[in-house]
Amino acid sequence: MAALDRVKVLVLGDSGVGKSSLVHLLCHNQVLGNPSWTVGCSVDVRLHEYREGTPEEKTFYIELWDVGGSVGSASSVKSTRAVFYNGVNGIVLVHDLTNKKSSQNLYRWSLEALNRDLQPTGVLVTNGDYDREQFADNQIPLLVIGTKLDQIPEAKRNEVLTRTAFLAEDFNAEEINLDCTNTRYFAAGSSNAVKLSRFFDKVIEKRYFLRDGNAMPGFPDRKRFGSFKTLHYD
Repeated sequence: MAALDRVKVLVLGDSGVGKSSLVHLLCHNQVLGNPSWTVGCSVDVRLHEYREGTPEEKTFYIELWDVGGSVGSASSVKSTRAVFYNGVNGIVLVHDLTNKKSSQNLYRWSLEALNRDLQPTGVLVTNGDYDREQFADNQIPLLVIGTKLDQIPEAKRNEVLTRTAFLAEDFNAEEINLDCTNTRYFAAGSSNAVKLSRFFDKVIEKRYFLRDGNAMPGFPDRKRFGSFKTLHYD
């Protein structure tokens, strides 16, 4: 099948934040019963209707690359992961809403994937703030997803969600907060479903369209899109 009918989206975040559960939910609309630790990288596929309901509607494969979440800063660890970062078209940054450190580590994950984590001192500066200039010229669409929303007590929910809203603002990204054990969070027509669809549309546009809205040479037209077959990755 031609390479122009799919995009590659990385799913990054610390171990235990629920990346595998999220990917399973997105690709199969089912709760993952017994999630296990991801070693290396696991790839699953979701069908997406680009600009659904418009004359420009086209079907694409969204490849979701769930990268193992070891945060180790050793060069050997980073070089092992680097092979998964090639040819990335979009990035989903996943953090655990009950774990503030996992939220802070998203800066490190994003800069590593964008090959900008060049300073040995790390990403966060001493006062805990973040230099937004590191993302000023980023052209890869980002989406921030917070998991385990159900585990936050009602009394603390506003405080936590206010903090994570600033996190998404730093990345110039939309934000989705959810419980991966409940399929209703991506119900058709919900705000989360709309945000997700908008993100995938943006990833496709960045991959296949020029900034002036004209299609790049070789962009797949309707005649080249036949029926899709299910892909399976070992």
